[in-house]
Amino acid sequence: MTTTATPPTTGTEWVKCTGCARPLYRRRLVRDLEVCHECGHHQRLSARARIAQLADPGSFEEFALAPVPHDPLGFSDTAPYPDRLERARRATGEQEGTVTGTARIEGEPLVLLVMDFGFLGGSMGCATGEAVATAADEAVRRRLPLVLVTASGGARMQEGALALLQMAKTSQALALVTEAGLLTVGVLTDPTFGGVTASFASLGQVLIAETGASVGFAGKRVIQQTVPQELPEGFQQAEYLMAHGLVDRVEGRERLRPLLGRLLRLHRPGAVPAVPGAGCIPAPRVPGTTAARRAAATSGRDAWDVVRAARHPDRPTTLDYLDLAFDDFVELHGDRAHADDPAIVAGVASLAGRPVVVLGHQKGHDTRELVARNFGMPHPEGYRKALRLLEHAERCGMPVVTLVDTPGAYPGVAAEERGQSIAIAQAIARSSRLRVPVVSVVTGEGGSGGALALATGDRLLMLENTFFSVISPEGCAAILWRDAQEAPQAARALRVTAADLVHLGVADGVVPEPAGGAHVDPEAAAGLVARAVTEALDELCAVDAPELLRLRSARLRGIGAGRGSL
Repeated sequence: MTTTATPPTTGTEWVKCTGCARPLYRRRLVRDLEVCHECGHHQRLSARARIAQLADPGSFEEFALAPVPHDPLGFSDTAPYPDRLERARRATGEQEGTVTGTARIEGEPLVLLVMDFGFLGGSMGCATGEAVATAADEAVRRRLPLVLVTASGGARMQEGALALLQMAKTSQALALVTEAGLLTVGVLTDPTFGGVTASFASLGQVLIAETGASVGFAGKRVIQQTVPQELPEGFQQAEYLMAHGLVDRVEGRERLRPLLGRLLRLHRPGAVPAVPGAGCIPAPRVPGTTAARRAAATSGRDAWDVVRAARHPDRPTTLDYLDLAFDDFVELHGDRAHADDPAIVAGVASLAGRPVVVLGHQKGHDTRELVARNFGMPHPEGYRKALRLLEHAERCGMPVVTLVDTPGAYPGVAAEERGQSIAIAQAIARSSRLRVPVVSVVTGEGGSGGALALATGDRLLMLENTFFSVISPEGCAAILWRDAQEAPQAARALRVTAADLVHLGVADGVVPEPAGGAHVDPEAAAGLVARAVTEALDELCAVDAPELLRLRSARLRGIGAGRGSL
C-alpha cells in the first residue's frame, strides 16, 4: 500500500527542547526538522516523521509483514508483555517498532527501513528481525539499495533468546544484500545500542551517524557498573565514533537526505556492471593522448630535477584532483576499528560519467595542512581504510582509481604496534586479486611499500615530474654512500623517473604535465590525468573479470623477469 508519512501534530504551540530545555515554537521546530535552533540538539523522531523527512512525498509504499508470535515466553514482570505491547501501539500508532517499504530519495528508488524508539525503546524482537529480513529480501529481489535508519536500546528482553537470535538473523540478511552487490547504508540515530548495533546497524557498507547521536554496544551505566572506568568526554557520541574510525560520516539532519541522494546516484544499480566488460559506460577518447605519453616517456630529464619537482609544495594533491578532475566526490572515513587516517583520502565519485572508488595519499600545501595530514605518511588504519574501500568497489562493481603521493608509510612505534606491515601487505594482496579494474597514477612521490599499497593494479601511470622508488634517494645515499648529500647521485642510480620505469616495465605510461610542471597549472594537469585514466578505464572495462585477473597476474609476474631493461 502507498502511504504518505507525516510528522505527528500537536495542539501545543510551545515545546521544550530535550537538549537545552529552552521553550521552542512548535511550528518552527517542525520547519527546522526537529532540530533546536538554540542549541542544535536533534530531537528524537518517530518512524513516520523520519520517513516524511527522507523520502520523496508520496513515494513510500509500506510492506505488509508476516505476523510473528506476540508473547512467545508468556513473559510477565510488573505488567504482562501483551499489555506493554498494547500501550506502545496506542502511544505510537504503530503495530511494531519498525516500519519498512520501498521509497524514493531525490528520485532514486530504494528499500527503506526505519526504527521507532518510541515503541518500547526501539527494542529488537522477532517482529523487528522479520522486518529487517523482509527488507533485505525485497532489496535483493528488486535489485534496490537498502537504507536502514536505526534507533534502539537493544534486544527485547521479553522475548528472551528468540530476541537474541535476531542478531544472527538480521546479520545474515545484510550479508546477503552485500553479496548481491547492492549498496547498504546504515543511518545511526539517537540512541542506537546493544544487539541492534552489534548486528545489522553496523553492517552497512556506508555508516552515517546523525549529529549528536549516542551509539555503542554497552550503555554508559552498564559500563560503569560492570567495569568501573572514567569515561572520556564525548564517549559514544557520533563525533567520538568518527574520530575512532567507526563511521564514515557524521551529518546534521538537514544534510542526510541530499547525502543519501548522492550515494544512491553513485551506486545506482546498472550504472556499472557487477562484472566488468558488459556494457560499461563509454567515455570520450582523447586523440593523441597515448602518443603524448610515449613522447614524455623518452624526455630524459635528470632524475634529481624530477625528484625536486615531485616534491614541490604547490603540486596538486589528491583533494585538488578530486575537485578538478572528478565529479560529486563523497568522502568516506575510518577503518571501522581504530581511527580515520587523514593521510589517505577515500570515497566514491564520478569520472566522465562513470562511478568509481577513489583512494589517494594526501599531503598539503602549507605546514599546518602537512602536519594535519602527517605529511602524507599513512598509519595502518589508513591502509585498512583503503582495504575497506577496495572491497566496497568489488562488491558494487566499481572501478578503482588511486592517486599516489607519499614519502612512505609512517615508521613510528605506534604504527608498528598496530601492524603496519600487515596492513600494507593486505592492501597489496587485495588489489592484486580485485575483480574490477584498478588504475593507479603517481602524482608526486612514490615512496616504497607505502606507495605500492595504493599502486598495485592493472595500469600504473606516472605524471611526467614524479618518481617511484624502493627507498628515498636520501636514504639510499645515507646507506650506500654514507652521505645523504649524495642523494642526486643515488636518484640517478636508482632510475626512479617515469621514463626509466616505463623502460623497466614497472610503469605503463607517462602522463604529460603543463609546461613548467603540474603546480603551474593544476587545472590543466587535472584534465590530463582525467583523460589518461578515462582512456585506461575504457580499455579495462571492456575485459571481463577472469581475463582481467589473468592479465593482471601476467603483468605482475613479468616484472623483473626480463620484460624490460635499460
